[in-house]
Amino acid sequence: MASPIKKVALAYSGGLDTSVILKWLQDTYHCEVVTFTADIGQGEELDHVRPKAEQFGVKEIFIDDLREEFVRDFVFPMFRANAIYEGEYLLGTSIARPLITKRLVEIARQTGCQAIAHGATGKGNDQVRFELGAYALWPEAQVIAPWREWDLNSREKLLAYAADAGIPIAKKKDGSSPYSMDANALHISYEGGGLEDPWWTPDDSIWRWTTDPEQAPEQGEEIVIGFERGDAVSINGQALSPFEVLDTLNALGGKHGIGRLDIVENRYVGMKSRGCYETPGGTILLRAHRAIESLCLDREQAHLKDELMPRYASLIYNGYWFSPERSMLQALIDESQTRVNGEVKLKLFKGGVTVLGRRSDDSLFDARLSTFEDDRGAYNQKDAEGFIRLNALRLRTGANRNAR
Repeated sequence: MASPIKKVALAYSGGLDTSVILKWLQDTYHCEVVTFTADIGQGEELDHVRPKAEQFGVKEIFIDDLREEFVRDFVFPMFRANAIYEGEYLLGTSIARPLITKRLVEIARQTGCQAIAHGATGKGNDQVRFELGAYALWPEAQVIAPWREWDLNSREKLLAYAADAGIPIAKKKDGSSPYSMDANALHISYEGGGLEDPWWTPDDSIWRWTTDPEQAPEQGEEIVIGFERGDAVSINGQALSPFEVLDTLNALGGKHGIGRLDIVENRYVGMKSRGCYETPGGTILLRAHRAIESLCLDREQAHLKDELMPRYASLIYNGYWFSPERSMLQALIDESQTRVNGEVKLKLFKGGVTVLGRRSDDSLFDARLSTFEDDRGAYNQKDAEGFIRLNALRLRTGANRNAR
């Protein structure tokens, strides 16, 4: 029986997996393939993408510059929440998937495709993120996930398939398969290879964006980041676009060895995974954002945000960016940022980010209240006695009961 799928939109990077998938879709489904490649700041030349797709007869090739949209509409909203997954991971891969999915669906519908396809494996989180997003935006979507269909279940088999099909693939000099890497304006990740042994220590050659902290400059560097409504808008007094802010912080953080991470995380599909990450700009931005919030947010605002943050982070990690609950949380978070304005001064030095100062016209810090010197009547210290006794009432009552 002929396949009902005549045309497929493929999220295409031009790397090993999606290059093989392009040819596999043609061979297996006998369909026309439309390719979409997103420039989200991965820092790689994309000139190779078009000729590789054209080599296999692709006529509709989309290569879109989404760098500003990525940082403005996805990274910055996430950083307003100070989102961290499992206490460490800054969600660099997770936050890129909603944008890629959004544009892939738009292209699929625009070009008359019956389905979309992606290169995420059946063991990972990305398949969930891509497909939950696709169904939220296109309820009738059909999804082709080759890793769940084919028997090319190792990178060596993929390399062999690529060789047979004449697909050019970059390899290490020794011919072995490279790490599985993913990069965008927020981070670069590494999985596979020796990293599959949690005890194995990667050598310094794995890192691409950051200087070894031991080799970083002996002189620290001070910078000032300006914020408006919770978003970074300037560095050292120079107004920058969202992507320019993150790109500049990546360069500064990389120079000073900031943002390396080696973690074992819990995937949504149920297994543990070990990965290495470099997030230099994001590491600086998170520290600075929390510093300006410390001045501008009311105590209960700040504490409520911290209580909600793990839930918000899990929604992004698990692929629920387009869910109603994420939108609801985002509205609350964005409301909290209306007075988060000002500047933060930081020092970057050998892998560390130190806050040196913060200032804001919207500051809630009142030196008259917090001073250890004469506050000239701004605070009546005798009031604290009743406050403490009332809060101790239940503790005293419980202690008396226990003594009976």
